[in-house]
Amino acid sequence: MKFEKYHISQEIKDNLATLGFRRPTDIQFKSIPHIMNGEDVLAIAQTGTGKTAAFAIPIIDRIHRRKTSQRSDGIQCIVMVPTRELAMQIGDVFNEVSRHTRTKPFALVGGVEQDAQIKKLQHGIDILIATPGRMFDLISQGYINLHRIDTLVLDEADHMLDLGFIDDIKSVKRMLKQKHQTLFFSATINEEIKKLAYSQVKSSAIRIEISPDDPVSKNVSHAVMFVEMDDKRFFLERFIKEHPESKIIVFVRTRVRAERVEKAMARVGITSYNLHGGKEQSDRTKVMNSFKMGEFQILIATDVSARGIDVAGVHYVINYDLPEKAENYVHRVGRTGRGTQKGIALSFCSKEEEPRLKEIQEFIHKPIEVIQISKREYSSTVESSDESTSLVSDLASKSIWDTESPSQVDKSIRKLIDEYEQSIKKKRKKKNLSKTKKK
Repeated sequence: MKFEKYHISQEIKDNLATLGFRRPTDIQFKSIPHIMNGEDVLAIAQTGTGKTAAFAIPIIDRIHRRKTSQRSDGIQCIVMVPTRELAMQIGDVFNEVSRHTRTKPFALVGGVEQDAQIKKLQHGIDILIATPGRMFDLISQGYINLHRIDTLVLDEADHMLDLGFIDDIKSVKRMLKQKHQTLFFSATINEEIKKLAYSQVKSSAIRIEISPDDPVSKNVSHAVMFVEMDDKRFFLERFIKEHPESKIIVFVRTRVRAERVEKAMARVGITSYNLHGGKEQSDRTKVMNSFKMGEFQILIATDVSARGIDVAGVHYVINYDLPEKAENYVHRVGRTGRGTQKGIALSFCSKEEEPRLKEIQEFIHKPIEVIQISKREYSSTVESSDESTSLVSDLASKSIWDTESPSQVDKSIRKLIDEYEQSIKKKRKKKNLSKTKKK
């Protein structure tokens, strides 16, 4: 069944056609009719299968049909999300689907000045997409009124509940003055979180699960390489240089790791930018928009952004570090292979990370293909890195060897540089010998 056959307003149909949405995905096909009927829904579906549109389309249509003018009499729907990036991404979807309708959505996030946000709220909106912190702040200041809310949506519900937002959710529901519809959407959910979710919906709630035994989209292929922790940067450098036209997201464990990997890539002439929770919101937004616009190809991110990156044409996701939680693997690799596109998820696994790899494979219910690396190929990747010459020249420029106390020089770094210098000398000798033979 095509969207053209759905009983939704023509403006929305036109917007969907412009966006290239001809037919609903499985989660959209199963969710939209129940949401249009006003039923509570708890839906689980893989990342990248169109969950946001599954609730955005019927909510926008309902509000558009109710209104007789552009004027808004109060917020009718709240979409609560765990991260700022996700709020902005969902806001983009709502804005695209609601064009030329009478529905006014607005994404509210923390980390930025609130004056412009307050002004927008005072002008009137119909749908609020928000992170809990800033939303409750503006509720307490009297700028957000919930008396007209009839739809509450929790996106990435598992993460919301896992982060302890259950009290915030209950608090919002207590503020709702009229009968309302509750929608829970997520890519992953465990039994404990599922019980919490069920406690917040009607007993008659519709439960929808798309491919519950396969939480990752079939559009994503998986592979793993066994690489020592200290050598990962060399393999990342090689992969990026072998795929110069590809858009790649590299996931790391911590913000410190994100900064270090970006610097390591810069040393070998690769431009990348990092995205993590320690950055100012304006900087995070700027990086995200630049990546979407194709101004750079390599984004290095932490798990705080894993659920909020919806960028078309991401060819590869590289798990530079395996995630601490197996379910985060699903959200990371879901940044590629979105919609009808194909994608590849490649993981670098060190010896100490092997237990995590086992947990991930159990969680996704299938083994991940191992890319075998010969000792010769492994050594060649490390030795041929452009970082060999850059590291030597950087340290030499700082006159590290001129220090009065050689013991101050880190022995491991000195050994590494010696090995690099030896490998460079051997390569030069080989080149000179081959030239001599040709003569």
